Amino acid sequence: MRCAIQIARAAIRAVGVLLLLATGAPAQDVARTDPLVSVEWLQAHLRAPGLVVLDIRSAIDGGSAETYAQGHIPGAIHSDYDKAGWRATRNGLPYMLPGIAQLEKLIGELGIDETNDVVVVPAGVSATDFGSAARTYWTLKVAGVRKVSILDGGSAAWTAAKLPLESGVNTLSPTIFEANLDRSLIAEAADVEHIIATGAGTLVDARPPPFFQGKVKADAAQAYGHIPGALNIDSTAFYDETINRLRPKAELAAVAARIPPRGPVVSYCNTGHWSATDWFVLAELLGRKDVKVYYGSMVDWVSVPSRPVASSRTKWDDIKKFFGKGS
Repeated sequence: MRCAIQIARAAIRAVGVLLLLATGAPAQDVARTDPLVSVEWLQAHLRAPGLVVLDIRSAIDGGSAETYAQGHIPGAIHSDYDKAGWRATRNGLPYMLPGIAQLEKLIGELGIDETNDVVVVPAGVSATDFGSAARTYWTLKVAGVRKVSILDGGSAAWTAAKLPLESGVNTLSPTIFEANLDRSLIAEAADVEHIIATGAGTLVDARPPPFFQGKVKADAAQAYGHIPGALNIDSTAFYDETINRLRPKAELAAVAARIPPRGPVVSYCNTGHWSATDWFVLAELLGRKDVKVYYGSMVDWVSVPSRPVASSRTKWDDIKKFFGKGS
């Protein structure tokens, strides 16, 4: 089966090369390692062979497929982050990493394979919206797509630069995508348990402080609080909401300085969304080694009642909730 898939993929690529030669498209080199690219860079490389611009606007940022169709970066395709399957329900838990077959279907039907250079484009309107891009970026990397970037500032930055938009819907021909999971990016509950038991690593909670403290919780979580021993580094601390960009590298490093300089790091939140931003900053921008996302996060952790939880929640918090004055 694997041999047949490889032959089919080679045939698809050969057809692509013939089409490229026939159309005379410019053979620009898009090889680069920058995880965050500017609108100027993207404008200069829009027609580069193998480049895929992936617009992920969704209800999370106030967007939709209709918003994309009304105006988007020329050549961009669309995949709704909230609806297309970038997060899946597994074992009754929502927003988990999709299984291998789901990833292959999702990515392959978009026309992406491991040879493409993918630029993920969020709306560029909030820190949570950036989390959508970071989670998509992480998922593509986990699945085996190696050349991935996020457009700095997203669609909003492109529009602010007065660069051209196009309307309508673009699609690429589906391809055969064979996922090759990079498990070095993935943390499971067992990895968290190991850190708790041995102290050999750092847990980073990417949620806003009220979640960490146990004052509020996600609807899908069965308990309040945080994983014992975790540091709380809210993902919004890395983001400048006045300009809707990540902060300069020196400021990112200053925020991350609370994390011990050595040992593995596992980032988590409620469902692996905000934690993807912390992972992106630590691993991709600051170059820290051995950083993983616990994609199940608190929703998965507290699904097993015997797992420990630390919380500052009080009986008074529960009383206020009972009377509709709290969460």
